[in-house]
Amino acid sequence: MKLLVILLFSGLITGCRGNSSHSLPPKLLLVSFDGFRADYLQNYEFPHLQNFIKEGILVEHVKNVFITKTFPNHYSIVTGLYEESHGIVANSMYDVITKKHFSDLDDKDPFWWNEAVPIWVTNQLQENRSSAAAMWPGTDVPIHNTTPSYFMNYSSSVSFEERLNNITTWLINSNPPVTFATLYWEEPDASGHKYGPEDKENMYRVLKEIDDLIGELVHKLKVLGLWENLNVIITSDHGMTQCSKDRLINLDRCIDNSSYALIDLTPVAAVLPKINTTEVYNKLKVCSPHMNVYLKEDIPARFHYQHNNRIQPIILVADEGWTIVLNKSLPKLGDHGYDNSLSSMHPFLAAHGPAFHKGYKHNTINSVDIYPMMCHILGLKPRPNNGTFGHTKCLLVDQWCINLPEAVGIVIGALLVLTTLTGLIIIMQNRLSVPRPFSRLQLQEDDDDPLIE
Repeated sequence: MKLLVILLFSGLITGCRGNSSHSLPPKLLLVSFDGFRADYLQNYEFPHLQNFIKEGILVEHVKNVFITKTFPNHYSIVTGLYEESHGIVANSMYDVITKKHFSDLDDKDPFWWNEAVPIWVTNQLQENRSSAAAMWPGTDVPIHNTTPSYFMNYSSSVSFEERLNNITTWLINSNPPVTFATLYWEEPDASGHKYGPEDKENMYRVLKEIDDLIGELVHKLKVLGLWENLNVIITSDHGMTQCSKDRLINLDRCIDNSSYALIDLTPVAAVLPKINTTEVYNKLKVCSPHMNVYLKEDIPARFHYQHNNRIQPIILVADEGWTIVLNKSLPKLGDHGYDNSLSSMHPFLAAHGPAFHKGYKHNTINSVDIYPMMCHILGLKPRPNNGTFGHTKCLLVDQWCINLPEAVGIVIGALLVLTTLTGLIIIMQNRLSVPRPFSRLQLQEDDDDPLIE
């Protein structure tokens, strides 16, 4: 029994240790294809991406954070924080104290970003390490007075090829070495807005182009000798859903627009009342059955979207596929930003490299879980965050992972084995202790002579 217990525990310890030794310092490239909805993988063909997945791992759904927009979710991925904690609560924001405005076109003020510390800053501050970035949101801003050693000022006109060439050059030829790098691309988000995800013909063409870019990425890493030693994560910030001119919520029909300011619009609208907040709230609350209206203090806890001064007093949340407008026009055929429990808002995650298993599929993780996983891969001490490292252990080769059914099976099996062995030992002990019937008297050499001759 003791031997069996020792063997079981030694197996667990071996599994936990895994294969964590690498001759080269760990490196990680984080890639985002904006607006890559998770179920595109089931509805379209991606030969290059599927080959990438076969040699690595796939997380079929990543539950992102509310609101499901670009800047907030990209910052959650690299900080492990909900939006109320890292402060980038929307693509457009207003701070009532400083009277400052933020938009995705005017985002360079560190004031907005300094409520958190992204992973490229943490990595950059380590000895003998540096970070690099190709247009990931926030990487061209001196956050806590620190930028990556190598970065590109954002410009949507710069090609994917140029971004990739810069990143790979920095990964190879930097001193101190680049151990963390990010790469961002605007598609398929831009086309998803333009055509809507249900436009099969146009989305087929766009997604084929995305797959070709992934093929280009892998080919370049192989040619440059980076493929085997570089950990690569491919993911996205959010999904996309179809909108329609028949699903409009016209605020002008409900309330005079002079009584409030719209800080951010559709499908989650941030409302700053200019008059009594209760009066504005009461009018908006009955505006449409396809829109939830919340006072800031009543925003559902599951959104983790309440405890920040940049969140406005009233928040409007449209139902999936509905658009909040100030007139009757439809600005986009596809949109995102909706409730993060909707599967249409979820992206995916695929990864390849020495830190990851090969040929492994996982159902779901949270986007805030990506940050502690990346810190583990790079050997960084994570900052306080909302993620759970345990949710990603099954993806990593140096972590012992077991799911609940397997754990129950192992425990039951071990108990059965121990019970059987215990029973056998008891039976053997009982057999040895019972005297044999009709056993003959054995004489010892020093016995006296028999009494009867």
